[in-house]
Amino acid sequence: MAKRFFWHGAALLGLAGCASSGPATPVATTPTPATPAAAPAPAGVGLDVADLDRTVSPCQDFFEFSGGNWLKSNPIPSYATSWGPRNLLGLRTQATLKQILEEAAANRSAAPGSNAQKVGDFYGAAMDTAAIEQAGIAPLKPELARIAALKTRAGLPALLAHEQDLGTGAFFRGGVQVDEKNTTRYVIGLDQGGLTMGDRDYYLKDDARTLKIRAAYQAYMQQVFGLLGDNAALAQRNAATVERLEKRLATASRSRVELRDPQANYNQMPLAAAAKRYPAVQLPQLLASMQLAKAQEVIVGQPTFFDELNSLLKTEPLAAIQTYLRWHLVRSVAATLPAAYVEASFRYNQALTGAKVQTVRWKRVQASTDATIGEAFGQLYVDKAFSPEAKQKALDMVANIKASLAEHIQTNTWMSAPTKAEALKKLNALRVKIGYPDKWKDYSALPITRASYATNILNARRWESRREAARFGGPVDHTEWGMTPPTINAYYNPPLNEIVFPAGYLQPPFFDPKADDAVNYGAIGGVMGHEMTHGFDDQGRQYDSQGNLRDWWTPQDAAEFTKRAAVVGRQYDAFSPLDSVHVNGKLTMGENLADFAGLTIVHGALEKQLAQRYGNGPRPQYDGFSPEQRFFLSWAQLRRTNIRPEALRQQIQTDPHSPGQYRTIGPVMNMPQFQAAFGCKEGDKMTRTAADRAVIW
Repeated sequence: MAKRFFWHGAALLGLAGCASSGPATPVATTPTPATPAAAPAPAGVGLDVADLDRTVSPCQDFFEFSGGNWLKSNPIPSYATSWGPRNLLGLRTQATLKQILEEAAANRSAAPGSNAQKVGDFYGAAMDTAAIEQAGIAPLKPELARIAALKTRAGLPALLAHEQDLGTGAFFRGGVQVDEKNTTRYVIGLDQGGLTMGDRDYYLKDDARTLKIRAAYQAYMQQVFGLLGDNAALAQRNAATVERLEKRLATASRSRVELRDPQANYNQMPLAAAAKRYPAVQLPQLLASMQLAKAQEVIVGQPTFFDELNSLLKTEPLAAIQTYLRWHLVRSVAATLPAAYVEASFRYNQALTGAKVQTVRWKRVQASTDATIGEAFGQLYVDKAFSPEAKQKALDMVANIKASLAEHIQTNTWMSAPTKAEALKKLNALRVKIGYPDKWKDYSALPITRASYATNILNARRWESRREAARFGGPVDHTEWGMTPPTINAYYNPPLNEIVFPAGYLQPPFFDPKADDAVNYGAIGGVMGHEMTHGFDDQGRQYDSQGNLRDWWTPQDAAEFTKRAAVVGRQYDAFSPLDSVHVNGKLTMGENLADFAGLTIVHGALEKQLAQRYGNGPRPQYDGFSPEQRFFLSWAQLRRTNIRPEALRQQIQTDPHSPGQYRTIGPVMNMPQFQAAFGCKEGDKMTRTAADRAVIW
């Protein structure tokens, strides 16, 4: 079941190579007598001044100034769709993970049921391409036979429940989740889904690029149906059937902007009422087949979507439904099948993202291992790659940033005392998770062997579905993680009011215990502030200290927040990285607000840290930059990214994160602290006037 997480980043991070803004002006630095301006930075610092483009003024284009040389010298590899510092860290992490995987796979004497055995056998089976080619689709034949055996609509609930267990993505998403209005318990959530192309607009728009993607999708389906044994004419008809059913679902689906409204997407219904409204879905039987027979109510995310699903299940021929289910089964495990299936999937993905060549197999399998048995894999990673020193330094930084946010709340000029009290209560209740879980998943009941990659994937999906179903009726587990330890990312989870930073992110250049404070606070500190202030963005602010979806704002304060947030929305709507393509300020609102607030809060935390260390005395410069300048440079260098035009268009359509160049300059254009650090003046492109400036905290 999908959870409502707010991530720091996404697979697509940014825009590259924007034009410089003309002749450079001298870089203003804060003078200090303590250290010569040319003094090199301390060892271990993740700021490389060689990456700067000094032909560009920081006050005219901070994105280009902070990383223009890096962008020029780091083109996108042929196997990637975007490229940034996170990818470089990913390469280093992958090298460590590859060593772990190969050692585990070579260890044929690992204790049965141990993490080493499961990780080794999973990787070994997935890398055995000769066995995969020889097996063909044999591992899927029992599942294909189950779909083919459907004779009546009365058999649909059990079949749809089974497909949910297998994680095929067919029709909708359903399962156990934390109740967002009573976070002490689990409930059953039902949400829209069932679209291979992911976003409704790919089915509904008719511009040239969308038509090209749909044509690639049709070609993909026809090839796969052909591989399954259909002749060309039948494969074409079956592909048309799948797209027709998916278009029905797309037409009834909410947009990505509409999905950002947590109140609108929380619709509690007694099970009897939901069963009456959606009789063809046969909810009581469906939930019983999912081992959730005790449910007496459901949370329906998008009621009109399920109206259409009900109609579809009632009116479409069973043969059409079987064709759709057959497609989603095979599509969902294409990566585990012979090369022809993998290549067909990649060719479709090329149309979406502009990728040039397929990523090498071991990297794809490494990602699959992480996604499938990530905490078994993660335990092996943490033992090798994460130090107690790094964890303690990260905890100290979070505490300092949390104190800074508390001070900003207390001194806020537009928020009333009752709302401030609730905000501080929420901040004080915030849970912080660093590095890895205190309680690991127990995979002992999950069978993993070297016999079949596809079978291992299906077994793992069933195991995870059963594990989640078993939680229903029990207490909410606050020890669970939504990311694995090697993940180079972070998130905020509103119903649990927690921020989570996996070990994979807590490495240079984003985090280095030996680095100076300015660099650490600008990089990983910016991420920490981002995640922490997600609890107070336009979505997160709707959840209280216990994670409940409850309005704790006075009407006046809520109106003032909305007015201030709208300024941010208008600013981002105006950003246009490609001709006729604009950032969607509403879709990216939450991430932009977290960037804005997070950077402001973390800057305040750094200033406190510097004051404690240097008092009123001079602050050292390194490589000619003051701590304040290094802070903003570190923030920017985290987000420098080259990206293919196709991937950029896909990001703007589907990703709640703005492109990297706007995540860099959007917040700093509104910060007097940035203008002071670099000596920017009114009229410079990186300086908004007081009337146009967005101020949240």
